[in-house]
Amino acid sequence: MKSLKITIASLAIIVAASGCKKEFDQDVQNKNQPVTGLSPALLLPNIETAIFESAYNQVERQNQYTACNYTYYDNNKYWTGSTGLDYSNLNNVVAMETESNKLNATLSKPYLALAKFFRAYFFVRMTMKVGDVPMTDALKGLDGLTPKYDSQKQVFINALALLEDANKDLGEMNAVNKLTTGTYVVDSKYDFYFRGDLTKWQKVVNAYRLRVLINLSKKATDAELNVKAQFASIINNPTKYPLLSGMDDNLQYVYDGVFSIYPNSPRNFGNDATRYNMAATYLNTLASLNDLRAMKVAEPARGLGFGDTDFRSFVGGASGQDQSTMTNLVQAGKISLIGRHRYYETLTGENTFIVGYPEMCFNIAEAINQGWVTGDAEAWYKNGIYSDFGFYGVNDGANTVTFQKSGGLLGDDVSYPVTFSYATYYAQPAVKYAGNTADGLKQILTQKYLAFARNSGQEAYYQWRRTGIPAFDIGPGNTDGGVIPQRYQYPANERTANATNYNAAVQSQFGGKDDIYQALWIVK
Repeated sequence: MKSLKITIASLAIIVAASGCKKEFDQDVQNKNQPVTGLSPALLLPNIETAIFESAYNQVERQNQYTACNYTYYDNNKYWTGSTGLDYSNLNNVVAMETESNKLNATLSKPYLALAKFFRAYFFVRMTMKVGDVPMTDALKGLDGLTPKYDSQKQVFINALALLEDANKDLGEMNAVNKLTTGTYVVDSKYDFYFRGDLTKWQKVVNAYRLRVLINLSKKATDAELNVKAQFASIINNPTKYPLLSGMDDNLQYVYDGVFSIYPNSPRNFGNDATRYNMAATYLNTLASLNDLRAMKVAEPARGLGFGDTDFRSFVGGASGQDQSTMTNLVQAGKISLIGRHRYYETLTGENTFIVGYPEMCFNIAEAINQGWVTGDAEAWYKNGIYSDFGFYGVNDGANTVTFQKSGGLLGDDVSYPVTFSYATYYAQPAVKYAGNTADGLKQILTQKYLAFARNSGQEAYYQWRRTGIPAFDIGPGNTDGGVIPQRYQYPANERTANATNYNAAVQSQFGGKDDIYQALWIVK
């Protein structure tokens, strides 16, 4: 773990230097001021930033939402090697816990509760990428330079326990806060997601836990994980486990146009606007369903000869297609570019979900479909669809869609009135819920994939890895040998800094070969 090694080395330097500084520090201290540690609130922004995963990057192309058609800029390939891990981010969580523990219980408890969520989030994110990771023996400073690996199953057991505890702690604080306003607080200046609103954080903890449990669907019968019972306990006890109630509860990154700029903006329009296009897996699905979101996110492919508001004009590039072929099709106007009006005309773009309400609705619908809990799967399915319609500004009735004029400049747009009926859309056999069947499950997963677009990091890929839905496009343009990787390799530093435990983990999981094409325990 390269990041852990650097942190420990830095810590050793600080310790060595502290003896030289001790006498000086004693001389310059202001005796009239209390000596305190670093406020845990000051550590929160870096931790919150670390859980955010931006849109418009290689991950998005590997989720098959967009594609790059310009070789000099990038490609559409999946990874071939290792990934970074989150131990430096976890060290910040440990530091926040350490500073919190210096405070009294009322001041420390909110930060310690959030720390449990962040610990779970980072460990789950790592294990979803590589498999087994050090957890129990990690983050112990000089006593943990070569930590043993926890099995992926144990990582999930531990993470789910952390989320249970975080909900319990937040629930206790929120109950008290209803009686005594401000008893437990997180400094709103440093919590840029919810401005210190612990009720919203509690909802996110539980919605995120549903995500983790759904990702464990292939292990639903494992007695130690107890996936079905955990899911049911959350759904059946909304007082103890409050959930997101709408889009206002989303854990999402909001771009302000000053300090945070949406990754597509007027600043990169000139270079990027024609070099990135929509991917077929995403856009062709929307168009096949006569889904107005297609016209919100993409430009019409005018070279196909249909009208600007004809769904036949919305065609994505196949992600596995040879890039030169894709370039020629884009230049001929036969592939849809990214919607330039939506994505390039402002600095703020759209919010990026980390944990969103539409996903939660689909997760609950999936659990009902699979018989984990009782309930109305169709109602949750509809909630997921219609809430995502709202995110894209798709109205039931009158709508306006805006595209860039052919060959025009940024802001040189053309708009059209379009009528869209929720009822007509839903009545289509491909959309109307087919019941708690395999076909119904496919519909849920398809709509969840559509709602993941440009959001939630690698969750769309993880859904494909778990379920095969939707069918990803595969070819020479995005793979080597025609196979999509199943995981990342461990960081190269781990092979030398923690060789014994690394080799044992690779042997137990993959027969001794750190192979990106071998399946993880979670999907076996």
